[in-house]
Amino acid sequence: MEKLELKYGCNPNQKPAYLTRAGGGELPFRVLNGRPGYINFLDALNAWQLVRELREAAGLPAAASFKHVSPAGAALGLPLTAEDRRAFFVETDAPLSPVACAYIRARGADRLCSYGDWAALSDVCDADTARYLKDEVSDGIIAPDYTPEALEILKTKKKGNYNIIAMDPDYVPPQQERKDVFGITFEQGHNFCRIDESLLTNIVTENRDLPETARRDMILALITLKYTQSNSVCYVYGGQTIGVGAGQQSRIHCTRLAGGKADNFFLRRHPKVLALPFREGIRRPDRDNAIDCYLSEEEQDALLAEGAWQRVFTQRPEPLTAAEKREYLAKVTGVTVGSDAFFPFGDNVERARRSGASYIVQPGGSIRDDNVIGTANKYGITMCFTGLRLFHH
Repeated sequence: MEKLELKYGCNPNQKPAYLTRAGGGELPFRVLNGRPGYINFLDALNAWQLVRELREAAGLPAAASFKHVSPAGAALGLPLTAEDRRAFFVETDAPLSPVACAYIRARGADRLCSYGDWAALSDVCDADTARYLKDEVSDGIIAPDYTPEALEILKTKKKGNYNIIAMDPDYVPPQQERKDVFGITFEQGHNFCRIDESLLTNIVTENRDLPETARRDMILALITLKYTQSNSVCYVYGGQTIGVGAGQQSRIHCTRLAGGKADNFFLRRHPKVLALPFREGIRRPDRDNAIDCYLSEEEQDALLAEGAWQRVFTQRPEPLTAAEKREYLAKVTGVTVGSDAFFPFGDNVERARRSGASYIVQPGGSIRDDNVIGTANKYGITMCFTGLRLFHH
């Protein structure tokens, strides 16, 4: 297939819309089910690049959960703990495949933002992954291939209209890429920059301790940022993103946004949250929304008000107080924070540290690098300068 007609572009009034391959030729994917749209393909093709590069860099299956051309989460296929299974609503104690673990982690990074996501897998989609995805609200999936059982399961989603794309794993894009804006054609070299541990040699802080797990998480952060709308900051822990701050004009707002998401990631594991008495039959999206309101100082009162809590819970939960949250989060450490461009002020380090940052990776190059390094030194944080900016638009 050399041309694929789409229902419409970004919005229903933007017609006609279609996909072709730069330079002509067969499109490097097959639509196995559904009718993916313009934004679906933007998510799918960006997410595919992320998981493919992460697979190559880490040597493990990788997955991503994309929304509006930025990742809500990305992760490696590491085993799930019992706590992970509870926090991510895994309803089986049976062992799961690495690729299934990767997607469950990627979606679990920010379950609220993954609502209606586009899933991406570096490896063949198997039945374990399909069974978990079957009960999530999702627009579609891209993977190199699907087992017959997985394909059968996924085709039952959305009344048989779930979007399923098989990507050619050997496809390499042209050296040059083009984009039209307001009738003007922009052209640039494709971003083929390789992200690996050679970028992590310039440690600029007094603390030079950089264990293997931190190096792995730095690589994960950088590859995630490469495919996130700029400005962007990414928090990573245990082989998965836990907070992505995308598309903000101010870098400190990225750091705060991602840090708030990272805090919620950890607070979802607070004993009070894990013990929330949900009513029978409450679906995953409704549980996610309730947990988000429960953790929010602005929304908690409304959730627990008389006449409201009964719709979700079997009994009224005790509130999780601000003091309890601070006490719980104060114990968090070992988090890695990455930035797609330099931190201009030490306030970014201050905010990252409040969410457990022990490691930071960023390009460096600010006229205030000395202030940023000094702030990291104050807290014993290890920081690498890569010299590589990762803007993405």
